[in-house]
Amino acid sequence: MNAAPARLVLSRLRRQPGARPATRRPIGAAAARTALIALLLSACTMAPVYQRPALPVAPAYPGAATAETTTTAATAAAETAAAPAAALGWRDFLADPRLARLIELALANNRDLRIAALNIDLARAQYQIQGAPLLPNLTAGASDARQRTPAPLRVPGEPAVLSVYGASVGLTSYELDFFGRVRSLRDAALASYLASEQARRSAQISLVAQVADAYLTLLADGEQVELTRKTLASREEAYRIAQLQFQAGTLSALDLRQSETLVRSAQADLASQSRARAQAENALTLLLGQPVPEDLPAPRALAEQALADDLPVGLPSELLQRRPDLLAAEQQLQAQNASIGAARAAFFPRITLTGNDGFTSIQLSGLFHGSARSWSFTPAISLPIFDGGVLRADLAASKVQRDIAVAAYEKAVQTAFREVADGLAARGTFEQQLAAQDALVRAEEARLALARLRYEKGVASSLDVLDAERELFSAQQTLIAVRLARLTNLVDLYKAIGGGWSERRAPDTAAAEVPGRPSP
Repeated sequence: MNAAPARLVLSRLRRQPGARPATRRPIGAAAARTALIALLLSACTMAPVYQRPALPVAPAYPGAATAETTTTAATAAAETAAAPAAALGWRDFLADPRLARLIELALANNRDLRIAALNIDLARAQYQIQGAPLLPNLTAGASDARQRTPAPLRVPGEPAVLSVYGASVGLTSYELDFFGRVRSLRDAALASYLASEQARRSAQISLVAQVADAYLTLLADGEQVELTRKTLASREEAYRIAQLQFQAGTLSALDLRQSETLVRSAQADLASQSRARAQAENALTLLLGQPVPEDLPAPRALAEQALADDLPVGLPSELLQRRPDLLAAEQQLQAQNASIGAARAAFFPRITLTGNDGFTSIQLSGLFHGSARSWSFTPAISLPIFDGGVLRADLAASKVQRDIAVAAYEKAVQTAFREVADGLAARGTFEQQLAAQDALVRAEEARLALARLRYEKGVASSLDVLDAERELFSAQQTLIAVRLARLTNLVDLYKAIGGGWSERRAPDTAAAEVPGRPSP
């Protein structure tokens, strides 16, 4: 702070005959006592006592067992005692080496994940800013003021140009946080910081699942393209033979057009599936943050993807400690709860301390002599009297924001519950559907073989063969789609229960505790 004019007057008074220096007392000890008292008094806060909202879902998942796979008490107990699926590392869950390499690249280069990490740094800085006012703000300064006094106003014997040198250490507007206003703001910033850390973990879990889904979709689209190409080649050959038969008069025009229809249909399917495969590769490239490398391990077919289908999911209440997005939502709720404390404290007086301790002299050589000692101490108190209802409106807004955060937290819990329940409901049925679809493909293959045999013997028409070929192609396409749906359901279930944060399973996951909500 600039106090040159006051120091100038003081220096003149000190030079007057008979003037006695003012009684000086260092403020270091007083400032330390004041800071200690302020620290003790500011240990309280006016924020409401935080209570986690009641779980707005059922105590158990409705799809935890199907009609054919009823969970017994022994099985349920074993599942509860088993290590949570969230502790299963993504390298252990996704065993395809090619997929593991793609996830590595995504974790290193994905821009959404990078933004989430930068948000942590931003929240950390904001927390430090909000917590800084809890400690005194000390500043040091030095000054050299020069002033020329006109002759009519000059004291006899005083030089025309007067220099005043100063050096001081000051306490700048330190607020005594008696009612916890600053502490509540600090707690809100801390909760926001912890929420950003959980958001970073949630972003990684989502990224792992998204890369896995995109990779599996790319494999499925590739298999669909390869199946359609083979089917198209077979149909083109059959169409060529049908043209020869038509020219020889042994095949009707209707049969010829039917064969041509299958060719054109396969050509359209090939174009559509080639487009879908290219778009799937583009989606994977976006997730990776770079083009797909050429030197990746060889891919495994969908039928060779071995994902764990017996993930222990536990109880809905355990999701609150496993899913980072739920932890982040709860931290945001705590931040809004702390903001209410700051809004309440604004109704009460604010006491600030400003002080300065240093030396002032008209000669630089005598700046640090005892007679040059100067100090000031300025406590101030302010109490709101009339503000047009701003403080009350701010408190009401803080409470509404807290209620919004409660509703957002409850919705996040309900959404997580549904995601897990949907995954469990589909897990058992996909196995049945896959087995039935595989049997259907085999049945259609046998039907096509019989239709061709009957056609060669002259018992059936070519329409029977064409119909059998069409049904077999449709069944094969559906089989690939079911395999993809089963695998992506397992990946999504793994994500829904909080898996994908760790890379490897811990050495002793059965005894390891699931990390809980970080405390402020």
